[in-house]
Amino acid sequence: MENGQARDELDLPAYLRRIGYEGDLSPSRTTLDALHRAHATSIPFENLDILLGVPIRLDLGSLQAKLVTRRRGGYCFEQNALFASALERLGFTVTRLAARVRYRTDRVLPRTHMTLRVDLDGTRLLADVGFGADGLLLPVPLDGTLSPQFAWTYRVVEDANAQLLQSLRDDRWEDLYSFTHEPQLPVDYEIANHYTSTHPASRFTQMLTAQAIAPDVRRILRDHDYVEDRGASSSTRTIDDDDELVALLAQAFGLEFPAGTRFLGGRRDG
Repeated sequence: MENGQARDELDLPAYLRRIGYEGDLSPSRTTLDALHRAHATSIPFENLDILLGVPIRLDLGSLQAKLVTRRRGGYCFEQNALFASALERLGFTVTRLAARVRYRTDRVLPRTHMTLRVDLDGTRLLADVGFGADGLLLPVPLDGTLSPQFAWTYRVVEDANAQLLQSLRDDRWEDLYSFTHEPQLPVDYEIANHYTSTHPASRFTQMLTAQAIAPDVRRILRDHDYVEDRGASSSTRTIDDDDELVALLAQAFGLEFPAGTRFLGGRRDG
């Protein structure tokens, strides 16, 4: 799958095995919800290639080789591009969008998050398997309807000339990201991906992260701080050295690296 047309063709059976999905494949809301949850809980969010000096490639062949064959994770451009390709293969109508992250910042950031709109039976839904531990397990309606998802609740509200995804935490709505409905082309993501993966001001070149979500817990590794968030409670511990870090990546995130692997950048306490 390194050259030619095969790079542009999704190996759907392999993808479905990767996310552990054996259910119905008709383009229905039930199928969409099930696929979204299966992907979100099977493929972790991570930026480890950036800290290993490996370029982030967005062609479908590279995405399949990394996320499916090698069972790695990825960040928004990788995760949502793969998910969108699978949905389209199954007959869903998908529009690729760009968003400005608003989570934990008051600054106006560039549109460096990829998200998806799915139009289904007259309903518009936000689908996003690439926002990490604070992201969605299931699609969210775009009409403001509350979307309870186990210990977490989301909604999309109007925000000036855009829409805003929010998460309910401690009885307060937290902004996650704002987006418009202008369709994005692959070249738009190439530019955003280049900035995100190479610019010295990008958080992904400064900080190691791996994140995995499940209905009952969200696991978050940022540099050497490991958090298990269960919605109503959370626990945090510090990873003492790089060998323990490699072991944790395998145990908590299913990300296997050879013993002795060292990641560039980020904080080093060990």
